[in-house]
Amino acid sequence: MVDASQQNSPVISDVMNAYLRLVERSRSKHTKLSYKNALKVFSEVLRKQSMDPASTPIEKMTEDLLVPLVDYLNVFSPATEQLYLQAVKGFFLYVDSERLAPVNQSRVAVLIKQRSRRPGVRYPQFPANDIESLLAKVEDVENLITASAEENLSDIKLRAYRDRAFLLTLADTGFRVHEACNLRRGDIDWNEQRALIIGKGDKQAVVRFTSRSLQAIKDYLSQRAVLDGNSGRQLSSLPLFARHDKGAGKKVKPITPTTGRNIVVERVEQFLGKDMVGKITPHSFRHYFVTTVLRGTGNLKVAQELARHKNIQVTQRYTHLSDDELDKAYYDVFENKVKPTPKE
Repeated sequence: MVDASQQNSPVISDVMNAYLRLVERSRSKHTKLSYKNALKVFSEVLRKQSMDPASTPIEKMTEDLLVPLVDYLNVFSPATEQLYLQAVKGFFLYVDSERLAPVNQSRVAVLIKQRSRRPGVRYPQFPANDIESLLAKVEDVENLITASAEENLSDIKLRAYRDRAFLLTLADTGFRVHEACNLRRGDIDWNEQRALIIGKGDKQAVVRFTSRSLQAIKDYLSQRAVLDGNSGRQLSSLPLFARHDKGAGKKVKPITPTTGRNIVVERVEQFLGKDMVGKITPHSFRHYFVTTVLRGTGNLKVAQELARHKNIQVTQRYTHLSDDELDKAYYDVFENKVKPTPKE
């Protein structure tokens, strides 16, 4: 809210600061930083229009200022342009809701829609065949147990069983890496083969598990039984995927997203070679999951619900055909077609 002492004629910069405080209370730290950058750019545009935000009364601000702002944003990427315009649009809405200046919200929306660029659609690309090969190797836990002179065999085995369970879980559930890392043993309903989690946007969601992923988790927890039993904590409160390094010692500490990414890097290099490192990331397994659902069901709505996408347009990005499928269709049509019987 704008201070009472400024209600007569607050200047633009004060209102911007009030708006950012509101954003800070309701949005993430990253969002606040993005919005702050957006208003900084908007302030530069205002100065170019001979309107110093530090001295110009807020009632001087009109929708017409969006036109030079959009022109100024042409040097940024389309995605950044959209993000900054969304932030400034929110600022106009705040000014209007606080009755600090007359703002035509319909005109704001039209100006942004007509003049701004749209970011191009980038289809998710990932090496599906390589992920399949990796998963095939991972299913046999013995493949993951590699000898090391610096570590004892029990720690090596624990990591092997954990990594196997972690990778199969990512592939079969569609978990985002931070969601998988935040899982607790008590989150899983073993009978129903599902977990109730707080996912993206702090929304409650149900995630289903395959028999394969649950068995891998059970095998891992069985290897961890002594460690968990000596923790002095309730089993349900313990992390599902724990650290097994010198820093953790005998304590049961959850893995972090960084550890999750390192697991993928290590196993990709082990089974697919250094050239594939970076081409397969934790999020690649989520792409694999969504694509597998789409190919298996042909149902976009089902894929959206299982992937927990808020917007179905996000799910639609996965409906494109792979190069292999296009190659097969092409050669089926042009190379393997039945030749017409010549007329006598």
